[in-house]
Amino acid sequence: MSAKTAPAETRIERDSMGELPVPAGAYYGASTQRAVRNFPISSLRFPRRLICALGLIKRAAAEVNRDLGLFDGALEPPQIEAMIQAAQEVADGRFDADFVVDIFQTGSGTSSNMNANEVIANRANELLGQPLGTRKPIHPNDHVNLCQSSNDVIPTAIHLAALMAMHQDLMPALETLHRALQAKAEEFWPIVKTGRTHLQDATPIRLGQEFRGYAGQVERAIRRLGHARDELEEVALGGTAVGTGINAHPQFAPRVCARLQALAGVTVRETDSHFQAQATMDAAVATSGVLNTVAVSLLKIANDVRWLGSGPRAGFFELLLPEVQPGSSIMPGKVNPVIAEALIQVCAQVMGNHHTVTLGGQWGFFELNTMMPLIGHNLLQAIDLLAAGAANFSDQCVVGLAATEHGPQMVERGLAICTALVPEIGYDAAAAIAKEAYRTGATVREIARRRTSLSDDDLDRLLNPAQMTEPGLTGAPTGG
Repeated sequence: MSAKTAPAETRIERDSMGELPVPAGAYYGASTQRAVRNFPISSLRFPRRLICALGLIKRAAAEVNRDLGLFDGALEPPQIEAMIQAAQEVADGRFDADFVVDIFQTGSGTSSNMNANEVIANRANELLGQPLGTRKPIHPNDHVNLCQSSNDVIPTAIHLAALMAMHQDLMPALETLHRALQAKAEEFWPIVKTGRTHLQDATPIRLGQEFRGYAGQVERAIRRLGHARDELEEVALGGTAVGTGINAHPQFAPRVCARLQALAGVTVRETDSHFQAQATMDAAVATSGVLNTVAVSLLKIANDVRWLGSGPRAGFFELLLPEVQPGSSIMPGKVNPVIAEALIQVCAQVMGNHHTVTLGGQWGFFELNTMMPLIGHNLLQAIDLLAAGAANFSDQCVVGLAATEHGPQMVERGLAICTALVPEIGYDAAAAIAKEAYRTGATVREIARRRTSLSDDDLDRLLNPAQMTEPGLTGAPTGG
């Protein structure tokens, strides 16, 4: 048999169902290998941050079980330390290639929990001088999984991973975008342009006011993520199989949560209602709803910027967008709003993810939700995409935006500025002026000068675009 057709080297691993060949160099074991065989569905695997969360949970669990004396008589201190080191190495990403279970697997995520247990046990035993597959002295179930069940570990890992992703990536990205939009609001404040409602000309607005609106959207997005964070901080750990806490020490969950806070830099606390925490994924659905809202908000901003930069000769062309790449393979000189379009696509994907998370959240029957891997994948992908998309939009688009003269030049030709005449001459008379201006191509000022008794000074006072961007009755009598 040639080298090309020779079977890969394997070792024999075993679990409760018997023996199974496993790739010789793999750190996972028989349970993981069964899952690989059972779920050959996609190329999707648990994301890096979820593997990190699993590693941190397993490390904290080993430390707490050691402190509670639950390893006494079973493991020696160096053996426990090896397990702790192995778990941290998993958190650090050293064994990501050994997390091989498909996202589309058992709905509880048991296969991925066992994947983590086996990798940590094998690595710990290796550190102790034992060959892979011995299951001694560290056993994946008896020691790595002590006081735990997949049913409380996986939802806890999803919450912890989402919290870390929001804290480390999404919140900072949105804060950076907020600052960039605020800076543009101040830079563009002197620029008065035509406002638009229903895509039609409306009363004047400052370009800075538009950007203040965008900044306000992002500010509220950050605030809403704070509410989502509060939801995620409550974790299922400690409920074990069905929420009763069977086979778990009463102090296990609160102590592990305290350690996770120190390790991950985010707040987590044991739920006061384990039965809801495992039977549902409501907190994940609520968080996904916030992410969906953030996506809707960012899409509006990106699309407005795209439209305001349209042109340069046959569009609005009120903004000059940074030129980052050629826009066409056939039209020379064309430059497209590609950074805004990338964010728009990100937002569309996040909205789709939310629908999937919503369906996943419906799949809680009796004591367990059975779409947890799918929920975790879509939730974390949404966070990662929004973080990267918002940061990219801020850095490569918003920071480099410049205003053109086109917006201010069109204000005097706007028809909706007749609104400022209403308090002085009435709605019907102002409407007639606007219609005649549209029909003839003249300005509102020119028609008002012919059709009313208003003096040039009156018209200057009433048709002042900058004054129209502030609240008040521009034509009302003034005190004196």
